[in-house]
Amino acid sequence: MKLIKVICTVLVLGLTAGVHGQSLEDEAVSWLQQYIQIDTINPPGNETRAVDFLAAIFEAEGIAYETAESAPGRGNIWARLEGGDEPGLILLQHSDVVPANEEFWTIPVLSGAIRDGFILGRGARDMKGLGTLQLATFLALHRSGVELNRDVVFLATADEEAGGFFGVGWLIENRPEIFEDIGILLNEGGGGSRSEEGDVVFGVEVTQKVPVWLRLNAIDTPGHGSSPRTTSAVTRIVQALNTLLENPFPPRVIGPVDEYFGALSADMTEEWAGSYANIQDAIADPAFVAKLHAARPGHNSLIRDTCSMTRMSGSTKINVIPPTAWAELDCRILPDKPSEQFISELDELIGFTGVEIETIMAFTPAISETNTRLFRAIESVTQELHPGSRVLPSVSTGFTDSHFTRDLGIVSYGFNPLITDSGEHTGVHGNDEQVGEAAHVPHIRSPSRTPETSFTELVVTGTGLGVAQHLVGTTNLLETVFRSRLLVDVRVVLTCLAAVSPLQRVGIGIPSDPQQVVIVRHQDSSASDEAAPSASADGPGPIDTFTKAWRRTLPLR
Repeated sequence: MKLIKVICTVLVLGLTAGVHGQSLEDEAVSWLQQYIQIDTINPPGNETRAVDFLAAIFEAEGIAYETAESAPGRGNIWARLEGGDEPGLILLQHSDVVPANEEFWTIPVLSGAIRDGFILGRGARDMKGLGTLQLATFLALHRSGVELNRDVVFLATADEEAGGFFGVGWLIENRPEIFEDIGILLNEGGGGSRSEEGDVVFGVEVTQKVPVWLRLNAIDTPGHGSSPRTTSAVTRIVQALNTLLENPFPPRVIGPVDEYFGALSADMTEEWAGSYANIQDAIADPAFVAKLHAARPGHNSLIRDTCSMTRMSGSTKINVIPPTAWAELDCRILPDKPSEQFISELDELIGFTGVEIETIMAFTPAISETNTRLFRAIESVTQELHPGSRVLPSVSTGFTDSHFTRDLGIVSYGFNPLITDSGEHTGVHGNDEQVGEAAHVPHIRSPSRTPETSFTELVVTGTGLGVAQHLVGTTNLLETVFRSRLLVDVRVVLTCLAAVSPLQRVGIGIPSDPQQVVIVRHQDSSASDEAAPSASADGPGPIDTFTKAWRRTLPLR
């Protein structure tokens, strides 16, 4: 596939070297390795360690920032690039990670080592990898000096893995100015996937199942284990759990899930395609529902409320019948009803056992609309970088901090531009968590001599931009915010070596309608085929090097 993918991201990525002379690509890998090595396992969190790391980078770049601890060691950091009066954009990440059992890992949990082309360590995927891409995007914008039509805020917070109450939740209450005049937000929650047939689908999380964490408490008469009574605190808990096990919540389909399943059906085999295309009818068939649960538990979770039994406790001695017992449930409900209604329905189901339901945590449901420039930008950018790919609004079975910002009325999308191949090990919340190094660094060559005639000239307006496949993830992120005309109101001329075979001088004129792009190509006779890296047949090719960029107002073609 012939590739001249020069779109917004290169606008700034790699155009300038970092303060230590490294390219942004090299810096991004180094940052991720260092970030992983910082122990922010939650509990206890200690996210102030991550704040110190990020603060040092901002200081080196000359970027003003602020920090706040919600509790000792629970640090949060934010920085702002000021722009025009349009509603601002937040790049949101959390710096805490979940615990890991090193016994089952093949490397140290906080290694950050590179092995077989993958960067490994707790947080590589969730979410220090994406967090590093956000950092690179933010710094690239800063280094470019480009005029923005809205503020762009980098925000790294504590405690997401435990509910976010020491992070985003605390900041909303105690530092509300961060979120003032913010209209859009990019966070974790979505991602790209490539099937065995090579089909690429990007899921953009627009809503999520609502977490409802519950504790079942039981009290009964204690006694000696040799003389069991007809009931006990433990048997009441067991009876309640067994009732849940034997009475799964009935399936139902909400709008975003219906749309998501329908879109997925296009790439499915005959075995599944018909049912996914008509999921509302399919869930009426108990055999299909059982088959879906067994084969695709993640998708099964999207068509029903669920409760996972995760913790329980009874006696401290084997021969003592305890006076109390408890069990904890990780329930996730579809975002079409309040948690209070779900808890009431659950109480009706298990109340006969004598257990009482205690709410540990429950969030409110919220959905972000897709009829926005940002969503259309994601569609446009991913289609250009990965022709034939599709973008689907998705529902996450897990929760993120986006539920906080949606409650504020901020359109919040979960979008990770990295693509995971079918069967690829990720290790999220599991063992040997990893992310591909190639997702952060392209194959970059630095020729000793770069003839001026080999450069590609890009004329870019606020809709447009240019770049070849660079830092793959950051390319999509930066390009997304630019292409949607969310940031740039200036015309920019960039000069860079692009992955074109043979090299061509390319002028891109972009009219006021961002959907219309006029490309005029002029063969650069001084550049030979051998001088240019060839584009890959299955995706965007590499870029040799970026040199300088300058701003200049030019007439549109």
